[in-house]
Amino acid sequence: MKGQVTIIGGGIVGLATGLQLLRRNPGLQLRLLEKENILAAHQTGHNSGVIHSGIYYKPGSLKALNCIRGYNMLLEFCRQEHIPHELCGKIIVATSPAELPQLDMIYQRGIQNGLEGLKKLNQQELRELEPHVAGIAGIFVPQAGIIDYKIVAGKYAEKIRDAGGEILLNQKVISITPNGKSTRIITAKGSFETQLLINCAGLYSDKVAKMTGQQLDLQIVPFRGEYYEVKPEKQYLVRNLIYPVPDPNFPFLGVHFTRMIGGGIEAGPNAVLAFRREGYKKFHFHPGELLETLRWPGFRKVAGKYWRTGLGEYYRSFSKAAFTRALQKLMPAIQEQDLMPGGAGVRAQACDRNGGLIDDFLILESKGVVNVCNAPSPAATSSLSIGLTVAELAEKQLGR
Repeated sequence: MKGQVTIIGGGIVGLATGLQLLRRNPGLQLRLLEKENILAAHQTGHNSGVIHSGIYYKPGSLKALNCIRGYNMLLEFCRQEHIPHELCGKIIVATSPAELPQLDMIYQRGIQNGLEGLKKLNQQELRELEPHVAGIAGIFVPQAGIIDYKIVAGKYAEKIRDAGGEILLNQKVISITPNGKSTRIITAKGSFETQLLINCAGLYSDKVAKMTGQQLDLQIVPFRGEYYEVKPEKQYLVRNLIYPVPDPNFPFLGVHFTRMIGGGIEAGPNAVLAFRREGYKKFHFHPGELLETLRWPGFRKVAGKYWRTGLGEYYRSFSKAAFTRALQKLMPAIQEQDLMPGGAGVRAQACDRNGGLIDDFLILESKGVVNVCNAPSPAATSSLSIGLTVAELAEKQLGR
């Protein structure tokens, strides 16, 4: 079957890209291929459901630009489509004097990124917002909120179908072959020709990119994040979103408390190497994928640099008591018996050959192909903006 544009990946970024292309180009022949039997099966369906404000990201970076623009686009979409969401705000909490310079840097980034209404908090003001939190200072971020991104992704898919786009499930990609003016894609279910291929394959984005012939000196390293849920009788301890000051050397935000749009409170996540790319359980294991990770020079350098941090994360993975102690830095009142096992997600973290954990979004182009190679958090918040960016690149290649 022929088509002008084929998108690989039915997560929120692939769906947002399809929606933006069809909004801007009515009548475009567009096909989206998803390897699972449902959409939003992996990163989109396993995240914490936070609407990010853009406060953390380096001014001028793709993360900052797309998060700020995408935030406004997402809220407008949710209002139009009556998708439940809530801008409850969050606090970022410093628990020691050593964290104060980093807290101030985050505040300054928020100002530079155009966030209004940010408020520095002293200890008393922290307690007024979150009575059970332990901290010496903080920032209140009114823009932060909560949502269910599976619902958002489902609405994107509905809009794609309404606009004439085609979404095909159970279409694991086997091979990709450029044929001059078009590209042939072989999947588990069939063969497709396309004028332009867009790779939004998430945890497998590097593998799909290499299939297209893209020169890529990076590899996706999967990090699992595990959550606990706060038992109903102790949920009064958390009003909204409570985050620590993140470690500036590590691309994760640290264990935190998140109120969910559907009810309940999550606590976590940690960050441990997953033994397969879709390894949601501790003992989910794929020998080939694990070997690929261990052989990658960049991962070995990351492991050498962060081995102490990594051991601590694994200890918290297997020890509920250790996980609880990490949470008690933010909230001393939380006890081990207040927590019950929750879900887990796997983050696709691009790692270069030199051991650099690529922090920004990364989109690469070659003839007939656009590869979204790195789209970690805040990609869900940013999805419509990333989708617009990719759509504009696609239109240039199509001559539109």
